[in-house]
Amino acid sequence: MVAFAACQRAESLRPAQARPSILLITLDTTRADAIGPEQTNVDTPSFNALAAQGQRYRYAYTAVPQTLASHTSMMTGLYPGGHGVHENGRYLADNTPVLAQQLKNAGYETAAFVSAFAVAKRFGLGRGFDTYDDDFGAAAERRAAETTDRANAYLAPPADASPHTNPRFIWVHYYDPHFPYEPPEPYRTRYAKQPYFGEVASMDAQLGRLVAAFNRIEGPKAIIVVADHGEGLGDHGEAQHGNLMYQATMHVPLLLIGPGVTSGVVDAPVSTRRVYHTILDWAGLDPSKSLRRSDEEIVVAEAMKPFLDYGWQPQVMAVDGRQKAILAGKLEVYDIVSDPGETHDLASSANVSRGSRAALRDYPIPSADVARLPPNATDEDRRKLAGLGYINSGVKPVVRADAPRPADMAALFPALDLAASLFSREKYAEAIAVLKKVLAADPFNLDAALRLATCYSSLGKDADAVAAYMQAARIAPDSEDVRTYLALHYAKGRDWQKAEPLLERIVRESPDRLPPLEALAVIRERQGRIDDAVRLREKIYTMRTPAPAEWTHLAGLQMSLGQTSAAIASFEAERAHEGAAFPHDLELGVLYLADHRL
Repeated sequence: MVAFAACQRAESLRPAQARPSILLITLDTTRADAIGPEQTNVDTPSFNALAAQGQRYRYAYTAVPQTLASHTSMMTGLYPGGHGVHENGRYLADNTPVLAQQLKNAGYETAAFVSAFAVAKRFGLGRGFDTYDDDFGAAAERRAAETTDRANAYLAPPADASPHTNPRFIWVHYYDPHFPYEPPEPYRTRYAKQPYFGEVASMDAQLGRLVAAFNRIEGPKAIIVVADHGEGLGDHGEAQHGNLMYQATMHVPLLLIGPGVTSGVVDAPVSTRRVYHTILDWAGLDPSKSLRRSDEEIVVAEAMKPFLDYGWQPQVMAVDGRQKAILAGKLEVYDIVSDPGETHDLASSANVSRGSRAALRDYPIPSADVARLPPNATDEDRRKLAGLGYINSGVKPVVRADAPRPADMAALFPALDLAASLFSREKYAEAIAVLKKVLAADPFNLDAALRLATCYSSLGKDADAVAAYMQAARIAPDSEDVRTYLALHYAKGRDWQKAEPLLERIVRESPDRLPPLEALAVIRERQGRIDDAVRLREKIYTMRTPAPAEWTHLAGLQMSLGQTSAAIASFEAERAHEGAAFPHDLELGVLYLADHRL
């Protein structure tokens, strides 16, 4: 007993192991075969040097081949079926705990430097970060070099700055390999025939700069380098990513360097969502499910974009050892070790494990009322996502038993990509021809039907627009989205009275949906119901930041109702934004006089 007590006292006097500062580097759109010491298409010395020091996972898989959804899994430890973000342009619920919050509560200083609007703070990943640098100016992305400059400035502050006394968690996100592939020199020339690999090589150089700066900070350190997803590059008919679940987009690089990690290569399949658990482990919060443990599991993933956007079959994947199974209407099975190109489907003869079958069967498929864009999403948000190649319609999926398999629709991918590109650039006349071809091949594609109707509406072709909206209504008779788009079409034209009952119903059912609220506010003004218009606009401006002209307009409406204090508040909000350029001093002065505020 005395000896045991003595051991306890000695243990209590032993200094606690210092928690490491942790650098998480996420490489957007980087295939597993596009980086690392085994690759011959590209030279990545920075990654290779790290791989020689740390533990590399030969068969790591993304949870979902979409930027925001994949990062959300890494920041929550959940599959998309658990956190609810299935594609880009969505919002992580406030009640879902994220990694940075837990680290901050545990005493870490937290900072993030991201390179694309797809993971901007507004989508929910910024919670818990002391610094979240997502300043892209007027653009929707920035080069790895600029992001590295900002991160390195944070890592090496001025000499007179207060010293960092707590461990730090830094997340740096690089976006460069994303389409279009336009590497800077000298990589543009060196990889002229393979510009995608030029982007990867350029990014690798910035990776080296970042790691060198991180290694100069004091104290123990840990590093994770991981890709959010890969890139099709034409494999199985997919040029980019998000539509299919083959190795090109699902198989990603992953390596760890830090306390408790031995150098070498791990062949067991792992999910990138385990990044979350590994960082919690290093931080001394929870060792369970960490990649530092040897626990093996069946790795699961999803690709729901074709289901959510086009109404095709949902897709789920399960990897057990060397066997990979994909369920999308029918089962596909591949031996990804002997057949990495997935050219031989073994479904007719393979013995799929009970665990894989259960994972495929039980994975939660998003319902038709899955959360889409945030209710306060603006046209500018949509424009930035479109600029990155992410065209999300906000249309709820039509679930049908005879929906096509995404793999069987690969021939349609180029037309869908072209239509989305033309639509985002407002080339509506050109988009119409492409969308008609899409609908001829896939007549139940609600997204294409609504885009076609919107193209006609934008060109002022009212009869064609209404006919296309009716086609969309036949595809999805109960769709709130169809009612919304038709109402917005009516609201801007001669038949604006027809929009009123549609908009009233939509606002009753979805009181925080921004476009219908804005359209109904305009209609209330036309009807002379100014008090209703003011209430609607006041609500709208709590959901988004109004332009100066909108503050002026609201103030004018409030003045017409004799709402002097409210009008003052609106003008003051505009003045705070405009500064010395504020043009309504006279009106504001008169209002203060009227309110006896001399």
